Amino acid sequence: MRVIKIEPAAKAEQQKKRVCAYARVSTDGYKQGESLENQVTYYNNLISSNTEYEFVGIFADKGITGTKDDRPEFQRMLKLCREGKIDLIITKSISRFARNTVVVLKYVRELKEIGVEVKFEKENISTLSGDCELMLTVLSSFAEEESRSVSENIKWRYHKKFEKGELVINANRFLGYDKDEYGDLIINPKEAEIVKRIYGEYLEGNGIFKIVKMLNSEGIPTVTGSKWNEATVRTILRNEKYKGDVMLQKTYTPSYLTKLRKINRGQVDSYYIEDNHSPIVTKEAWERVQLEMQKRAEAKGNSIGSIKCLNRYPLSGILFCSKCGSPLRRRTWNSKHSCKKIVWQCSNYVKNGKDACEGTVIDDEIIGSLNITEPTIVKEEIQNGKKHYSYSSKGKQNKYGTEC
Repeated sequence: MRVIKIEPAAKAEQQKKRVCAYARVSTDGYKQGESLENQVTYYNNLISSNTEYEFVGIFADKGITGTKDDRPEFQRMLKLCREGKIDLIITKSISRFARNTVVVLKYVRELKEIGVEVKFEKENISTLSGDCELMLTVLSSFAEEESRSVSENIKWRYHKKFEKGELVINANRFLGYDKDEYGDLIINPKEAEIVKRIYGEYLEGNGIFKIVKMLNSEGIPTVTGSKWNEATVRTILRNEKYKGDVMLQKTYTPSYLTKLRKINRGQVDSYYIEDNHSPIVTKEAWERVQLEMQKRAEAKGNSIGSIKCLNRYPLSGILFCSKCGSPLRRRTWNSKHSCKKIVWQCSNYVKNGKDACEGTVIDDEIIGSLNITEPTIVKEEIQNGKKHYSYSSKGKQNKYGTEC
């Protein structure tokens, strides 16, 4: 009798899960930075030591609130998930992933649809479990409420500081001043000379654009080390702190979810403190500059702070360049010729040239026919030798496009 020997079938090699971790802290403080480092170290060891895992990486956002979803590392992680390069995301808790219930559910659902699991360690929840959605809805609501409570507490603390006349100013980005050991503003002599010169040049009849060109041509940097632009010079000329006074709460944050700051036009209390610190320019010089700015604005048919100035045209202030984010400005090309043309062009490109931005430009007839009424980003591309434009509301996907 013949005996046939059968070799045992080779076991199929188990495919490793491609795993990453997501970590986040909401401020840039030392302790928060230490916390982020600890999270990164922990997940590095956790994933690398598991033989069933293939380590993809750790995505960590620092100094960014969890109520927003436009976090660089968070979005980079999502991109890899959509490309099919990640199977599992491990994160400390729901609040690290996001503090907004809508954001949590939106991305958990999307990731689940493309086969990516998310594990929340603190809550011991996996998005592949049956009761995941209910648990996430409840727990992320708690995280969102905690964020709202923290936001209200911070607002209350700032409000009390303002009532006492205590300043909340970042002197690192404030040309002309530093802070002493007690947190009071003190003059930085070298930077103060630049401020005095700007005021002096303006009162001698030079325009803001000319002052900008002068400072840049001489290689004088701004307080952040960048080039000068008209907005920076205009802000310096209007800033009451240079005459020794302080206006507190010029801006406010209406929503703890978006964190977007808006100009305070009476929605919340503001506080004005006279003679708070040493001035760089005299009160008389500062007042003369304000009157001169008003005079020049009126000569151009504008009025500072008026509706006419803010909304000179229906599309003023609501069109933005996709390349740099600056507003588009209405301009007339070839105004002295019969072939004149009205366009909307990137204001950053107009002011500072192609080194600042490649520029976006679109005909007034094209953009005017779309009945745009909300802040819109205009994207200009060349496709098959033709200019193609696409438009999107800020923070939303493209809505529509046109060709010309």
